[in-house]
Amino acid sequence: QVQLVESGGGLVQTGGSLRLSCVASGRTFSMYVMGWFRQAPGKEREFVAAISRSSYSSYYADSVKGRFTISRDNAKNTVYLQMNSLKPEDTAVYYCAAKNSPLVVRTFSEYDYWGQGTQVTVSS
Repeated sequence: QVQLVESGGGLVQTGGSLRLSCVASGRTFSMYVMGWFRQAPGKEREFVAAISRSSYSSYYADSVKGRFTISRDNAKNTVYLQMNSLKPEDTAVYYCAAKNSPLVVRTFSEYDYWGQGTQVTVSS
């Protein structure tokens, strides 16, 4: 069992930056592919970014490519999402997710564990 706790959300102006963190419990963090998803009011949960176990590979949604960076520190059981050049359309609850898998996945239904989410609001 893995428990995930996100932090770092908040209110920021257009063009600003935030860094989200997600700390995982347990001793096998390095076995998990980690992903970030987001859900805006009235919309479906959507993929944002994912990173492989060793950080060798990372993937991004087209809408955030070039602005967001996913990274992880396996020694700290933590995955990060650095968000730059934020836009009002980035406003959503952001969730981190974990899957024990050798392959990076981008579909939310394939992830096994989820955090409680952290709110990101970008004002115009």
